[in-house]
Amino acid sequence: MKAKQGSAAPPAPIVPKIPPAQVLPRLAALQTATATELKDQWRALFGKEPPPFNRPYLVSRLSYRVQELAYGGLKPETRARLEALGEQLDGGNVVLRRVRADSRPLPGTRLIREYDGVQHVVTVRADDFEYEGRPYRSLSAIARHITGTRWNGWVFFGLRQPGASA
Repeated sequence: MKAKQGSAAPPAPIVPKIPPAQVLPRLAALQTATATELKDQWRALFGKEPPPFNRPYLVSRLSYRVQELAYGGLKPETRARLEALGEQLDGGNVVLRRVRADSRPLPGTRLIREYDGVQHVVTVRADDFEYEGRPYRSLSAIARHITGTRWNGWVFFGLRQPGASA
């Protein structure tokens, strides 16, 4: 008697190609769709359950997907190149991956802040920050060292307004 083989992975869902003439009406309809309708469209266009994200995220991703199915997506070579550039940028560091690439100052940048009449200089490095010759993992740690209280380091050094999102 043969041993039972493991169950095969379910087949990939078949996602229909969208005629280019339907793109604009479908994009317009996304703007007024209910949350239930957006989730149904997600299932139809991605072939899986929608993520638990907010409405603007669902609308933007569905808008891209509609256009991708009508006009084609990124070429495999382009996708591979972007992934390689992403790895090069963050070196596989999950923490850095969460920081938008355009919001982090370039390595070598000097951040200067005067606090209590003393000028404090921080140098941005590839994976951390240097202050008084010591490495720090975050600007918040440096701000706490300088002030003795908890601060958002990005706000303390003037890189972000208080209350602004990342």
